[in-house]
Amino acid sequence: MIVAYIDRYRGRYGVEPICAVLSAHGVPIAPSTYYARRACPVSPAALEEAYLVNTLVTLHQGNWGVYGARKLWHAARRAGLDVGRDQTARLMRIAGIRGVVRGRHTTRTTWRDQRAPRHPDLVQRAWHAPTRPDELWLADFERHEALLNRAVVKGHRLRLVAAGREKLRAA
Repeated sequence: MIVAYIDRYRGRYGVEPICAVLSAHGVPIAPSTYYARRACPVSPAALEEAYLVNTLVTLHQGNWGVYGARKLWHAARRAGLDVGRDQTARLMRIAGIRGVVRGRHTTRTTWRDQRAPRHPDLVQRAWHAPTRPDELWLADFERHEALLNRAVVKGHRLRLVAAGREKLRAA
């Protein structure tokens, strides 16, 4: 991509000034790198990999875009491609395709209107921190009926439950 950009404007500005400006703006490239890239064409392995990526993308789209690396690898093997599982995963990352993950849904059906007024506080809560001791009292009551039921509690706790039951009967 950078080589194509330099090719497009090298007749007007020259290779060295373009490389200097690109390097000054965070895209470091030396003129020798540009000339080396132009001298060496695309390798057969890179070209085969590009064709393989296109084939995997076609297979992925042909299966509704839901296949992950393992299923896409199996589909590629069925289609007659000699490709490994890890290679399939790497090529999927290059192509930017992913499989669908089951169980994780991010669908949000209701969106709160940020401009709508909030409901009034009918309980008259005081939303502030206590400023003196014993200003704010909280209580939490729980019922544990399972501890009073002999069938639920087993083992060494059975005697404790029986003792608790006797205290309740006495009261």
